[in-house]
Amino acid sequence: MVGERIPVCLSFSTTSANSVFLLSAGLGEKVYLTEFREDFAKAKHIAIITGAGVSAESGVPTFRGQGGYWRKWQAQDLATPEAFSRDPSLVWEFYHYRREVMRSKMPNPAHLAIAECESRLSKQGRSVVIITQNIDELHHRAGSKHVYEIHGSLFKTRCMSCGEVKANHKSPICPALEGKGEPDPSAKDARIPVQHLPRCDRSGCNGLLRPHVVWFGETLDSDILTAVEQELEKCDLCLVVGTSSVVYPAAMFAPQVAGRGVPVAEFNMECTPATMRFKYHFEGPCGVTLPPALERHESEAI
Repeated sequence: MVGERIPVCLSFSTTSANSVFLLSAGLGEKVYLTEFREDFAKAKHIAIITGAGVSAESGVPTFRGQGGYWRKWQAQDLATPEAFSRDPSLVWEFYHYRREVMRSKMPNPAHLAIAECESRLSKQGRSVVIITQNIDELHHRAGSKHVYEIHGSLFKTRCMSCGEVKANHKSPICPALEGKGEPDPSAKDARIPVQHLPRCDRSGCNGLLRPHVVWFGETLDSDILTAVEQELEKCDLCLVVGTSSVVYPAAMFAPQVAGRGVPVAEFNMECTPATMRFKYHFEGPCGVTLPPALERHESEAI
């Protein structure tokens, strides 16, 4: 189609907030940040979908690829209902380690840019909603208010008996896990008796707690999924930040939005299977590419 722009992935460098983003493979084609900013200035309901790439820039382990092991296991070995049923002590050690690691991690410029944008636009009667696949709560710590954690949170528990979901930021989450969770392959499993693992404090319950996260083989919470779908149906601009676009159903969120003609901008370190469906692709660290994209537009009232 004449005049149609097809985003092609190349790296780029920036020198100012109005820098040109070069996304061409020898075609002389340029995608200007200013063009994205025009779409941004017009948007009333912005949906921002975030994935592991955002957290990785804060130093959060992704447990993917080379070096993606805890002891001798990969995340998919432990993040399953079957693993928890078979060895709840081992699974809780893994999640205790992840909780403790997060205490030393801070929101990065991408988290902060999103939170600042949400706060600023809310005063203009515009909305920003964050739909995150991350379970680390860094968006909350950055100051974001309207956050859907579709895969749950490291800092929430769910009772296997009564089903109560509750925030829990204790360190350690129970005395028996104190000093446990060492990731070194030579570390011995703690083999904590089940009665000493995290337990429900609801009156008369005392059921075994599990991390309130979506494990491999489990479905997303239907209420959260319905709310997310409603947000995506009304958004008039969508950003996909630091996600590989391969984990379903989240991988289909942005392509479905793009399918109804809404501008979608992808911010990622590399191309993804969905890149060609989007109007914009900004390649590089999210903490570098996102802040200039979301800063105050000249059309905004001071």
